[in-house]
Amino acid sequence: MRVLLITAAILLGATGTAAAAPPTAGAGSLGDRLFPDLGNGGYDAQSYDISYDYRPGVTTMASSVVMRARATQTLSSFSLDSAVSKIGSVAVDGKPAAFRTESEKLFVTPVSAIPDHASFTVRISYTADRSLDPPSPALHLPPGTDWPFKAWITTPDGFAFMGQPDRAHVFFPSNDYPGDKARFTFRVTTPSSLTAVSNGSLVSRATAGDRTTYVWRTAQEIPTDITQVAVGRFREIDQTGPHGLPVRSFLTAAQAGGDDLVRRTPAELSWLEQTLGLPFPFERYGVLGVDSSYDGVALETASMSTYGAAGFLQPAERVEPIMVHEMTHQYFGDAVSVGSWDDMWLSEGHADYYQMMFTAQQRKQTFPDAMKSFYDIDNNQRATWGPPARLDTAAATLLGSDATGALSLFALHELVGEQTFRHIEQAFYTQFHGRSAHTADYIAVANRVSGRDLTPFLTSWLYGATTPPMPGHPDWTPGQP
Repeated sequence: MRVLLITAAILLGATGTAAAAPPTAGAGSLGDRLFPDLGNGGYDAQSYDISYDYRPGVTTMASSVVMRARATQTLSSFSLDSAVSKIGSVAVDGKPAAFRTESEKLFVTPVSAIPDHASFTVRISYTADRSLDPPSPALHLPPGTDWPFKAWITTPDGFAFMGQPDRAHVFFPSNDYPGDKARFTFRVTTPSSLTAVSNGSLVSRATAGDRTTYVWRTAQEIPTDITQVAVGRFREIDQTGPHGLPVRSFLTAAQAGGDDLVRRTPAELSWLEQTLGLPFPFERYGVLGVDSSYDGVALETASMSTYGAAGFLQPAERVEPIMVHEMTHQYFGDAVSVGSWDDMWLSEGHADYYQMMFTAQQRKQTFPDAMKSFYDIDNNQRATWGPPARLDTAAATLLGSDATGALSLFALHELVGEQTFRHIEQAFYTQFHGRSAHTADYIAVANRVSGRDLTPFLTSWLYGATTPPMPGHPDWTPGQP
């Protein structure tokens, strides 16, 4: 007892209170395997309030971001991901702070240390330049190589974002990591002839002279990579989805047509809610069609998926499955974000799985018949990109885990049956809704719900270099890589 009392006295000190840990710098990255320089330690971002002043004819915008965060250690300094044009000033809790930039990092040293667990505010004034569009350092591109995916999407009357996987900090300094979700407010001032749209709901619109400021805000926390701001001439399509869900879509005014496909959104929402047995996760939904090819892709920007508007002029049987794909991401990828970029299959695999289910019903074919096409190419996909939960390169996060991830989910479905699989999906979503999740989390839920040790089975599908046998389909033969 005497030894314990002496030890306690040493730990508590003369005042009888625990000694605070000395201030240290937050980690300059989160050690992601595919994006090793991405993310920042020492704090948890809670919200971002981002302002842009858009003026036609110039590529620069006077901008600011206010990040509210909670310290997870006693911080002497910390960093944010930043590839913006120029930092003007930084203040922490209203006091000017020292800062420096290096590569794609902004290092901040406040006047005084930030205590562990304390909430703090960082205000950064900066210039955003849409003519500067650096590719991700994680791609290791040779000098002079042109990367086909642009982050700033330039349109004839404005711009849009394409921030996945790690380009959101080209738009605003942030902890640009999918596991650190936050609420977002975007304040965009434009000429009154234009409209600014963003994630969440429009909370105010104020006009002064010939300029209008739009304020959009999310009710839920979302990852940085699926934020969206678009400025342009848009026409609005308002509808109502299941359970009275507001469905507000925007199509570029430069294009006549596409409305019929956009107006299918409420029916697609109903189909997905019934298929998943889960209510839609956000306060509203809609689609955004911009006057651009949008890098030739679509993106699951939260509460309003983004497309090149011309895509809605294509046949419905080609476009509707893609619309369901991006809608599924609102559940898996947005509401449940990936914990690291090695977990991207949790987002893309789910989106492809339910897209293929929708396609099979649309074409009046069985779901196994639709999924067999993925089995035929799975070995080739793994050889090209790597297995779904351990992709070979950072570039593979955009393309590499879609089909292989979906096929892994289908294999689980065939092993445990429809009812158990549905319960696994619902339990996983419910447990991690509003949070981020890792591959190990999904496996743990599958084990718990099924009452079986599925770890070896799922490991072979998610980490294996070659395609495993498909349960219930001994006649399926994987194609050659």
